[in-house]
Amino acid sequence: MRVSPSPALFLLLLGVLRHGGASGLLELSLGKFRNVLLNQTNPVEAVIRNIASNVTVVIFQVHAQQSDVVISFDKTPSVNSSGTGVDKGLVSILRPEQTVCMWYLRALDAGQVLSTAISIPYMEKDPIPGGCNLEFDLEVDPNIYLDYTLVDIHIKFAPANLGYTRGANPPSCDSGTGQNSRWRLRYDVYQYFLPENDLSEMVLMSHIRKMSGVQSIKANGIKMLTLTADDKTNVYFSSLPGQGVIYNVIVWDPLWNSSAAYIPVHTYACSFADLVDNCSSLSKLSTKVFFTAFAVLGLFTCFFGHRFWKTDLFFTGFIVTAFIFFVFITRITGLSYDVRLILTAVAGIIGGLLLVVSWWRFGSVLLCMFVIGLVLGFLFSATLFFTPIGNYRVFRDDVVFWVTFTCVALMIPVLFIGCPRILNILASGIVGSYTVILAIACYVYTSLAYITLDLLRRVLNNYFSRAYTNVPFQRNDFIILSVWAMLALSGVTVQLRRERSEVPFPPHPYLTWKRERERRSTNVLDPSHHIPPLRERIHNKLLHIKVFFQKDQPAGERTPLLL
Repeated sequence: MRVSPSPALFLLLLGVLRHGGASGLLELSLGKFRNVLLNQTNPVEAVIRNIASNVTVVIFQVHAQQSDVVISFDKTPSVNSSGTGVDKGLVSILRPEQTVCMWYLRALDAGQVLSTAISIPYMEKDPIPGGCNLEFDLEVDPNIYLDYTLVDIHIKFAPANLGYTRGANPPSCDSGTGQNSRWRLRYDVYQYFLPENDLSEMVLMSHIRKMSGVQSIKANGIKMLTLTADDKTNVYFSSLPGQGVIYNVIVWDPLWNSSAAYIPVHTYACSFADLVDNCSSLSKLSTKVFFTAFAVLGLFTCFFGHRFWKTDLFFTGFIVTAFIFFVFITRITGLSYDVRLILTAVAGIIGGLLLVVSWWRFGSVLLCMFVIGLVLGFLFSATLFFTPIGNYRVFRDDVVFWVTFTCVALMIPVLFIGCPRILNILASGIVGSYTVILAIACYVYTSLAYITLDLLRRVLNNYFSRAYTNVPFQRNDFIILSVWAMLALSGVTVQLRRERSEVPFPPHPYLTWKRERERRSTNVLDPSHHIPPLRERIHNKLLHIKVFFQKDQPAGERTPLLL
């Protein structure tokens, strides 16, 4: 991922210095972004002059990539008049005849921080974001508060209030629930993805501008859901570590058809400061080794799975056992990730061998093809819920989701019950090629890995069902999707052409071995009839090895001469 500064960033810094962004005074224009360098010791005074009389509210906001900044109404910040974070803003309610607004900015920590600031005006009919705040410190709080884990992202915000003219009292937040109160307001939650594999400061500064104003949010963001005043003002999304995401909320007044935007907030769902597992190196070495080895086996299965039937069975048994065991050991133990992955690999190998042994002993094509078809159905069902279908509200219910998921997964082996060879070739080609995608995801970000990862998260976390699982689909994803399609199509085509004149499946291994043993024991003319039993052959081999390590006896007489 790119994190090194670019020439464009140096030009940006020169532009900041040229415009006096670090000189202590920042002159702003309504609706115009300005870049500013902040430090801890010298606060920057941001000023807007000549505000029009029809403007009733000004929302001032400042954004930085990873270092917290402090924004306040006073030079000495207080809890009720300031905010601290990487994406923070304040609402200035204008008094009659007021034409000037000012705020103070500074970095929280030592060192210079590059930030971008903007002030956005709103009129008397526009709703006021955070105007009915009862949870956070500011009286009117337009900020979106974001928390993240490796599993999900949680955003929450204060309810808005109706707009009003300068000098008037604000409408009551709890006077009623009719159409003349704030309960008529609607909240549209938007999501915007930064370019993949790019963690540079410059990219964030340029793209966050697209998510600040109402019209630009509608033009560039992805509308995820709409909340009413009856809904809780908090939303969950699936976490995408290493991928930059910007969230914002537009509050809409249907009576006046007017809107206002909250303060956009961004996250990479990872830490820039950590020495290990930071935003630039998210995949662990153990993960890379595991999925690279897995991809080698999957690639072999993709092109030769049906020909090497036992290898194909081992591959399928490995997948089923490893998945079940990883879920089981994660939910009941507190072992570290590396230990769990090693134990999962061991369990997968044992599971693959058990499926091969079951085939050798029982020779049931139907049973083996049911397991193989179930793995293909699992991937098909996971891909289906990876699409926007998975975000339908009905699938928030775990019972509905898992029943639907299971039915879709079972549909594959049921549909192909009459042509097991075709099913096996399709499964080995599609599933085998997808393991290559999982290996690529260990080195380069791709959203295709979340086809199965989001499903694993839902199995492991009881509350993941509340998260919206939208992911970006950009140039890298189109390239990797093409690679997956090419590998799958090539693997299936090669196997179909090579196996069309062959028998569908090998004969029953145990019965074949049993008949061969009986034939050898009764046919004295068969040279194999005279082969010693296995125990005797092993004993003879051990004797040969023992003789090999014995010292040679010297030739000649060993008795003393008689005198």
